[in-house]
Amino acid sequence: MPRDLAIDLGTANTLVWSKRRGIVLNEPTVIALNQRNGDILAMGTQAYSMIGRTPGHIVAERPLRGGAITDFETTARLLKLVLQRVGVGRLSRPRVLICVPSAITAVERRAVVEAAEQAGAAHAFLMEEPMAAAIGAGLPVQEPLGNMVVDVGGGTSEVAVISLGGIVSCKAVRTGGFDIDASIQSYIRREYAVAIGERTAEELKLAIGSAYPQAHEPKAEIRGRELATGLPKVVLVGAEEVRTAIDDCVSAIVSAATDALANCPPELTQDVLEQGMWLVGGGALLRGLDARIAQETQIKVNVVDQPLASVVTGAGTTIEAFDDLRHLFAGT
Repeated sequence: MPRDLAIDLGTANTLVWSKRRGIVLNEPTVIALNQRNGDILAMGTQAYSMIGRTPGHIVAERPLRGGAITDFETTARLLKLVLQRVGVGRLSRPRVLICVPSAITAVERRAVVEAAEQAGAAHAFLMEEPMAAAIGAGLPVQEPLGNMVVDVGGGTSEVAVISLGGIVSCKAVRTGGFDIDASIQSYIRREYAVAIGERTAEELKLAIGSAYPQAHEPKAEIRGRELATGLPKVVLVGAEEVRTAIDDCVSAIVSAATDALANCPPELTQDVLEQGMWLVGGGALLRGLDARIAQETQIKVNVVDQPLASVVTGAGTTIEAFDDLRHLFAGT
């Protein structure tokens, strides 16, 4: 019998949970294509290593942007490869639960379902990422209690207040980790007249990036191409500069949290004040983001133990009790 699967099809990373086995795949959501013949050359980590290093006829790209499918055919092929990697074949067509941003349209939801069924799923179901993240964080989502989740992903950031198995208040912004990387690229280009790649910007963010002043503010060397001469150049960048570069993105995420609170019923707001909110997603790893949100909302912010895996863990918990928790699925 094919095992039920839960997939967190993220803009940055794709994670797969197999029933009774746990997480069986964790790879970047990147695919490398030969544009001359349409062949897929690589996916995941191998394709990610090709970004910015390919000849003209080979493209390493992310088929999802802003949490939505931008290229249906490529996404369907990526999903097919993902399912093959976890043992799905012609004779084993599992039920698949896919996590999607709450803000995507009905058309985008149908596109995800169709892509999964075309890739080999017997049936595809959807679950909203904030709901999955809350379950993954161990919150009592089916109780009459306000559970607030801030999910900062690669392409979108979502803030949701959940009670009685449903999302009561939600605010989503199409701002995430990739927008933070792009802001760093723009800053270095503007201030130093040096062009750096997507991966270099991400490495700089991981090395010294922060959303709130830190006790130790290090500097980092980065290598790029000087715009005036076209020659390689090394520049020294400080943590405070990176914080300035990404401030607009961080402010958008914080504003989403305050807006979700503003639209929340008073009784649930009281619950959030007592329990605090929970920070999940890759963005939760940005130094000081919890402190920045806490300062501006005056509410305690808890960072979950494994923020990158919280969504797929929540979806996996749901498929382990598929029939009992099916009412938590989202409609298409």
